[in-house]
Amino acid sequence: MGCEKERNSVCKAVENIKNLQDAVDEQCSTSCFHNLLAPTQFVGDTIPFILFDKNSDLFKAFGNVGGLLGGECFRTPFFKVQDISKDGCATLSLLKPFKNGNPINFGDVDNICDVNILVKTDFCIEVDLRCFCAIQCLDPLLIHNNFALTVTESNDTTEESNK
Repeated sequence: MGCEKERNSVCKAVENIKNLQDAVDEQCSTSCFHNLLAPTQFVGDTIPFILFDKNSDLFKAFGNVGGLLGGECFRTPFFKVQDISKDGCATLSLLKPFKNGNPINFGDVDNICDVNILVKTDFCIEVDLRCFCAIQCLDPLLIHNNFALTVTESNDTTEESNK
């Protein structure tokens, strides 16, 4: 595993995030280079992050295009690394953002600070990490593993429930 060609700091950071996430799975702070295991509290198995392209624009991806898997299509700048290859490419899963139980769809970056919950999804994107110039790691406590979404057919609203 590694970004051997044209190794850059974004690639190094994503590779480190993947290693830390894997260490948690094996029982091994918000920085891209710190452990997920806090001295007194387990903070999860995911370090969420956002990426910036070479023009300093926030990178965003779409999930559930066409709404075929229930729920609406969404746009997000939040990701979890799933896999990284030797050539600097990575598989990122999309994290769906919420504010107070309501989904946020990112048309612009003004509402990025409103996010207080990120939910893991099964939607992924393949990226070339060499196309990015900056990465910002976020607090792992934003991830809510027990956050359930239900879409009511009558009014198509999203409700929050913690199991």
